[in-house]
Amino acid sequence: MPEVNNKIPESTDKVLRWQIGERVVYPSHGVGEIVAIESNDLFGPGAKVYVLELIQSPRRVTIATEKAEKGALRPIVSPEEAAKIISSLKEPPPASKSVPWTKRQRILNDKLASCCLQDVADVVRELYHLKNVKDLSFSQRRLFDTGISLIVQELSISLQRPDKEIEEEIRAMFA
Repeated sequence: MPEVNNKIPESTDKVLRWQIGERVVYPSHGVGEIVAIESNDLFGPGAKVYVLELIQSPRRVTIATEKAEKGALRPIVSPEEAAKIISSLKEPPPASKSVPWTKRQRILNDKLASCCLQDVADVVRELYHLKNVKDLSFSQRRLFDTGISLIVQELSISLQRPDKEIEEEIRAMFA
């Protein structure tokens, strides 16, 4: 009589890093809360996706879990890291080489989209100091405001303080 395999097959589901209800950072978009984990064939057959509801806007973003696991999402900075970010904003920016604005804008956009909040703080700090030298162009002001918004969202959650309070503290540093 042939041997019967009564073992239950192991699940092929991968353990996911993020769970429903967690708040995470989606670089260049800001902080969001994972509201669902769904299957979505747009990302490949049987692909799973995180559905992220952004905190500052009524938008939902879908991110493939595979992409998220490779660094597209990151945890909110710790209170200790948040304090370092705030103190780094007070420092003068490093001397930069003279580069055409289009190239500089690309570099600053890449920093805003990076997975490092310190890079975002560097953009804000650099543009603030440039603002003291000359008026910012429309695109420079937009980058500056976007950077401040990204920092405020994350620091307010990390430090458990209201957005307005964090933004006032940052803007007071630059006054």
